[in-house]
Amino acid sequence: MPRQSESGVAPEVETASDRLRLVMGDAALARVQASRVMVLGLGGVGSNCAEALARGGVGSLVLVDRDVVAPSNLNRQAVAWQHTLGQPKSEVMEHLVRDINPDCQVTALHAFLGKDGLTDALAALPRPDYAVDAIDTVSQKLAIARWCQDEGIPLLSSMGGANKLNPCRLRFSTIERTDVDPIARVMRKECRKRGIRGLRVLYSDEPPIPVEGGTGPDGRRDRSHSILGTMSYLPPIMGQMIAGRVICDLAGLSNELDHQGWR
Repeated sequence: MPRQSESGVAPEVETASDRLRLVMGDAALARVQASRVMVLGLGGVGSNCAEALARGGVGSLVLVDRDVVAPSNLNRQAVAWQHTLGQPKSEVMEHLVRDINPDCQVTALHAFLGKDGLTDALAALPRPDYAVDAIDTVSQKLAIARWCQDEGIPLLSSMGGANKLNPCRLRFSTIERTDVDPIARVMRKECRKRGIRGLRVLYSDEPPIPVEGGTGPDGRRDRSHSILGTMSYLPPIMGQMIAGRVICDLAGLSNELDHQGWR
């Protein structure tokens, strides 16, 4: 809506970037608006990250996910609403981004990125200035990390948020300095084997809450069929934190918190 003018001059038109500009300044905001970010995985972390990137003024997004919205996604995912159930997450996210930021250029892909064909699939997409890995599968995370390292693309990878409660235990670090997190433990070992160095991650040093095993084919409890639980707030907070880090990196902004980052 137009701002009130006390000078008789025509009022300025309010825009979505006004509050961003106050914090960033024109030059930093322009850098963000000229950037392209790839978000791989649009679940609890990735969908909320993509939403925050769109609201943060990122000029181009590449969105990749293989799944459709399911009822169990409603507790934490930005793409999950009653009216989106059964729809591809990549398509829902594309519509959401365009509704928030019509100027954002969106490339959406509804596809499974297997570890064997992942490199070719990513290379066929618009090259990003920054990539976010919000995928759950370790083999794919490793392939993404390898590709980004080989291509010189900055990457921020999300570790596990399942079965955890305390967002104050979330930490930015490199994979070599992580601890406690089960996914990070596997990633550390496999990164060493593959020569992947300095992978930047967001992880939690909170021990996961033990959960009961799922039900096996015979109806009995079977821990090999365990289901991971997720709180409504933790994956979205992770996605917002990652988006914040990406935006500040693209903008060239830092403050005292920056010194608590990549240890």
